[in-house]
Amino acid sequence: MRECHVKPNLLLIYEIKKQENELVLLRLDTHSELFKK
Repeated sequence: MRECHVKPNLLLIYEIKKQENELVLLRLDTHSELFKK
């Protein structure tokens, strides 16, 4: 999985599947929501 900072507190978590030629968008959320403890 990879992450992309869309805005300072907004992350997009995604995965690249090269064999299928796909970009899979897994989650879009704030930093605090993604990494809650």
